[in-house]
Amino acid sequence: MKSTSLLFAVVKSERFLTPGNPTGLTGLLTHPAPRSQLIYLYSSTLDKLSRIPEHSVYRQSAEAITKQRLNIINGFKPPGYEEWAQRAKQKINEHPNVFGKDREPSSVFMSAQLTQEKDQRDVQWDNIKQPAGLEGTRTPEERIQQSRVVTKAAITPDADIVQWENEPPLEASQIAEIEDKIGAGLIEEIIQVAEAENQLVDTILESRSWEELEEKPPQGQWEYFSRDQHTPGTQEPPKAKS
Repeated sequence: MKSTSLLFAVVKSERFLTPGNPTGLTGLLTHPAPRSQLIYLYSSTLDKLSRIPEHSVYRQSAEAITKQRLNIINGFKPPGYEEWAQRAKQKINEHPNVFGKDREPSSVFMSAQLTQEKDQRDVQWDNIKQPAGLEGTRTPEERIQQSRVVTKAAITPDADIVQWENEPPLEASQIAEIEDKIGAGLIEEIIQVAEAENQLVDTILESRSWEELEEKPPQGQWEYFSRDQHTPGTQEPPKAKS
């Protein structure tokens, strides 16, 4: 599986994997920034787990494996990381109103999402289709401007926009070593598992499943599944004749 990943993903150079290229698994493409993505997911998961009581078995097991994998990821630094960290630290210090004070570059996570242009005439409010705007045809740019005027949501000219530099990519050999140490498939698969775990913690927090049941189970309900309750013990081997 791993060799297939390298075969498909390594195009420009044998040193780095090419983002967006096939990994060899259907529908799974090479992730552009697996290290920063995993650090974000694991940090977020640990933060959520801290809200679950320490006696919870789920918290204990999930916290242990998440910390172990986070330590593995933090043990790998891409080429040029130290220089990038210095530039990122300077950017953070220049914009404290955006990033806050005393933030480390590794704790800053950026996400970009491609959005499709929406026809404002199709926007719904309380499941009621909005009537068309001014009479006559309007270009998408004109409709956006109309929306800003109506909602008073025009962008202020003094908005603080920061151009953030992405973290340098890991080398293909580093990714392969991470995959070997974690032992859970390709790094893209590891990311999928981390995303699912992060969402699962939300469900656990919402359901508060660590609390006692409102209706106690009948006595002996689970005894059927206890070991050696319904099967005889192992027969002792015959004694050797002297």
